[in-house]
Amino acid sequence: MHKVNLERAFAAIDETWSPRIAGAVNDAHVKLARLEGPFVWHHHEGEDELFLVIRGRLRMLLRDAEGEREEVLEPGEFLVVPRGTEHCPVADEETHVLLLEPKGTVNTGNVRGERTRDDAWL
Repeated sequence: MHKVNLERAFAAIDETWSPRIAGAVNDAHVKLARLEGPFVWHHHEGEDELFLVIRGRLRMLLRDAEGEREEVLEPGEFLVVPRGTEHCPVADEETHVLLLEPKGTVNTGNVRGERTRDDAWL
């Protein structure tokens, strides 16, 4: 057991869109990420994802059976993106996000490319 200071943890992350594991809860990882700019459209076949904004502002673009829409998250707000929902996070300014997702979740879901990162601990 150890406590995590979010401010120091985010300061230790040196690149954007590269989530770092800060802890584990049962079969899930608690990940921290610094975001800036647009990510890639993707979905996760078997995993839901929780995005909690700590600092900044996150626009989550979504495509599902209801069509295409945007959710805007401010500090202290979170969104659960259900498995199978195509999404594209966009941070118009540097944004700090806490993610809760099942262990082994690939950050780019069904898309492999230059933004794909292997799990790494802080």
